[in-house]
Amino acid sequence: MERLIFGAAYYPEYIPYDRIEKDIGMMKDAGMNTVRIAESTWSTEEPSDGTFDFSYIDKVLDALQKYGMKAIIGTPTYAIPSWLIKKDPSIMVTRREGQALYGMRQSMDILNPTFLFHAERIIRKLIEHVAQNPAVCGYQIDNETKHYGNYGQYAQQKFKEYLKEKFKTPRLFNDAFRLAYWSNSISAWDDLPDMRGCINGGLVCEYERFLRTCVADYLMWQSNIICEYKREDQFITHNFDFEWRKSGAAIAQDGYSYGVQPDASHLEESKAVTLAGADIYHPTQDFLTGTEIAFGGDSIRSLKNNSYLVVETEAQGFKHWTPYPGQLRLQAYSHLASGAKGVMYWSWQSIHNGFETYWKGLLSHNLEPNPTYNEAASFGREWNDIGERLSTLKKENKVAIITDSLSLSAFKWFPIDKNLTYNDVVRWMYDSLYEMNIECDVVDIHALDPSAYSMIVVPALYCASEESIMKLKKFVQKGGIMVSSFKSFVADEQATVYDDEQPHLLTDCLGMTYCQFVEPHHMTLAESECSYFAELIVPTTAKAVSTYGHRYWGSYAGITKNSYGDGTAYHVGSFISKDALKKVLWNAAESARITDSIPHCTWPVIIRSGTSGDGKKIHYMLHYSPEQHELDCPYDSVKDLLTGKEYTRGTRISLHDWDVKILMEE
Repeated sequence: MERLIFGAAYYPEYIPYDRIEKDIGMMKDAGMNTVRIAESTWSTEEPSDGTFDFSYIDKVLDALQKYGMKAIIGTPTYAIPSWLIKKDPSIMVTRREGQALYGMRQSMDILNPTFLFHAERIIRKLIEHVAQNPAVCGYQIDNETKHYGNYGQYAQQKFKEYLKEKFKTPRLFNDAFRLAYWSNSISAWDDLPDMRGCINGGLVCEYERFLRTCVADYLMWQSNIICEYKREDQFITHNFDFEWRKSGAAIAQDGYSYGVQPDASHLEESKAVTLAGADIYHPTQDFLTGTEIAFGGDSIRSLKNNSYLVVETEAQGFKHWTPYPGQLRLQAYSHLASGAKGVMYWSWQSIHNGFETYWKGLLSHNLEPNPTYNEAASFGREWNDIGERLSTLKKENKVAIITDSLSLSAFKWFPIDKNLTYNDVVRWMYDSLYEMNIECDVVDIHALDPSAYSMIVVPALYCASEESIMKLKKFVQKGGIMVSSFKSFVADEQATVYDDEQPHLLTDCLGMTYCQFVEPHHMTLAESECSYFAELIVPTTAKAVSTYGHRYWGSYAGITKNSYGDGTAYHVGSFISKDALKKVLWNAAESARITDSIPHCTWPVIIRSGTSGDGKKIHYMLHYSPEQHELDCPYDSVKDLLTGKEYTRGTRISLHDWDVKILMEE
């Protein structure tokens, strides 16, 4: 079994004076074993065109070898040097609003030939320089890579070739997107207009899908270069990130990781890495729920059905992220409970000048130990003792919630409501499962293997190919349980609405149909207020689990349940409270015969389980509350790996504020 990875991003080139030896020593004292370096300082590594300087990297690697630690080397391609822009200004990405100016990171055109030439050169020089160093354990390709809203000449020309290959003729292309509307159809491929002016939502969604593929190709290109140099014992990772939610309903803050990333496809990108990685940031203090940690972890773990690395998460961060005592430890174990094989902080030190000056690291600006560092050291020592057992947690969840980037894009053009996005619906359903302690995999619809699950949850699958629809239909027919939401199975993969009865191809499986929908005013469903959107459902063979409470819409169903083949399909036609949704999900779990394995407790006590590398069943008991809590032990015989205390079924387990227990079955 491998040990856990524990460490931080380290930027000695940002520090006002040389203290590499001291920093690495402090990391070692805190139980850390890995640092991440080099990924953001191209101008330091190549200060002028063709002049290379890796001396600061060598100093760090020398210190790491002295202390028996490892390094992840990042390619520095996401932050370009100014001399490169001077050489070719067209490298700066052109977006809808015009060409970007130099300064901000991630502002280049990843299809630009000049950029690619110089990116390849720095990658080759760097990796050749470090690959045989025994301190280097792996590589990070680029950083939180996305398409950056690329509407430049190289992207548009490549998109035209993409369309020609996919649709063959202009006529088939016109028909797929119904381009006769407003005279947008073309008779020759060279008539394809500038995509910045496009008003066809389906075609813009296709363009965004194409751009996501370009991102995946770019990462694979970098991965292939590294593979020419790396040793067999070295991994390749990338820090996949998520939609950045600017603010929450009760949280006035800069933002946090929220939902499916709109500008990259994690599924496509994951082919470029041997170890999936994630950047997960989340509310803390009174707003720490663990939900973002769980959603991010379940998403990234499901890419390869294997352990993943938290490449970045917060240590102190902003003023509203500075953790209460015990929270940093709880957060770290929460990542492990989702299947992470390690946690790395962004960053080791707070930066004294620059864009992220007040995104504080593990050390504050005085660069000395503080309560957050001391807490990291406390569980770092625990990880040195028990980390091998925790580093390879395997999960076999029987529930999946599916996601779809194309549906996310479509809702930007055809919104459910101005205040309800695709990711809101995904998180509404995911959060409800999480709070009920129903563990699930978060799976892209194109990677879904229905045979692996007993229950599949389908939030707002607006753009659904007939192949995907039939896959879900057969799943139910063969005995599976499906729970779908409003705005599912509406359009094809060109975002063209199907012209038959809704839901397309599933009227028999769901046992209902609808042709109208409304914005609910003074309308209830299942003893809950309806919000944003409501389908006026007419059951055929389905049972109306709940009808709307409304003077005029009261004859229509809002929640249905239908037996189809050997399985059951539930449908929720409106946005209702999580409490009301949880009743539907619990009934579905009962139909799937999985409730016996679900812990009989709910948030703020979260239990996440798996099997360790040596075959032991492990249960993480995570307490997201400042209050004391007690519950009966739900297992026959377990031992807390952190304290050595033993429990048997029915004995009381006491949880203090922000507490963690790791229960191993005997």
